[in-house]
Amino acid sequence: MRYKFALHDFIVSRLSPPFSPATILKLVKMAKEKVSVVFDRRKKAEQAGVGYVEVQIYLSRSERKYICLGKCTPEELDVFLSQPPVKEEIKRCHDCISAMSLFRDSMTISNFDIYYQGIKDGNGIQECRNSNLKTDFVAYMKDYIEKEHVSEGTRKHKFCTLEAVKRFGKLKTFADLTSKNLVLFDTWLHDGTREDISIHTYHKHLKKITHYLRITDMIPTDPYTQVKFSRGKSKERRPLLEDELTKMRKLKLDEKTGNVRDLFIFSAYTGLAFCDVMAFDFETMTEHEGKLFYIDGSRLKTGTQFFTPILKPAMEVLKKYHFFAS
Repeated sequence: MRYKFALHDFIVSRLSPPFSPATILKLVKMAKEKVSVVFDRRKKAEQAGVGYVEVQIYLSRSERKYICLGKCTPEELDVFLSQPPVKEEIKRCHDCISAMSLFRDSMTISNFDIYYQGIKDGNGIQECRNSNLKTDFVAYMKDYIEKEHVSEGTRKHKFCTLEAVKRFGKLKTFADLTSKNLVLFDTWLHDGTREDISIHTYHKHLKKITHYLRITDMIPTDPYTQVKFSRGKSKERRPLLEDELTKMRKLKLDEKTGNVRDLFIFSAYTGLAFCDVMAFDFETMTEHEGKLFYIDGSRLKTGTQFFTPILKPAMEVLKKYHFFAS
């Protein structure tokens, strides 16, 4: 744990007689009963593919506090909860409830927040973070992205965010991670060269890192909890017409450009995203029904199941590259 001492250790150090082992067990049991993890509380995972993971602290019939840990798909939940920073955050909430019970403080959100921040005058709970606000944030962000378990395509997008942070020049250290600087960063991004949806993605990438820094106590507060940026609107896409796709298929191109064109044609006539096309395996992911082959799989990003026909133009691409022999 990144505290100089954990709340749990402090509690145990104060439990001299008349506190007994039974009392300690009672406090631990109470903390477990009041602290739980909830997934997709707002019931949006089915539609969006991902849901928020939150710690629920039951303080009383009228007061509950929720602390967001992040978001994931239902299938990723077990792996998400096994991450050390997540387990550390849940333990911190348990420790807060145990301390509140020990010192007979009212179970209110305001009291919980005092313990959660690590400050309680007169009870010996002190500010106990071991963070270094002079740490190079740009270097940390680069290392974080390189070690993150994501697809290479996603990693490239995140490096674009890193490059923007470098060019902005005002988020150099952990100490620079303030709501004021985020507002300045957002203004800088809105220079007319980026769409609103792209700017939202930059914030999403940055927010994930600041949240991680906060729950591991490397920064005192997550600046994104103090400001909110509009997602904005994306421009409506105009789909290609059939005759435009036909012209594209007939174009004489060099080998490299032709390969890219063929990937696009296969994607257009199957409805698969690029990452799903790259993961496609004809032998294991197709079924033959009637005159058509169908792809039976799930989308990499959302886990959504799909069963889609391989139309003639897409099949021609497969034959061209010997994925399928007639």
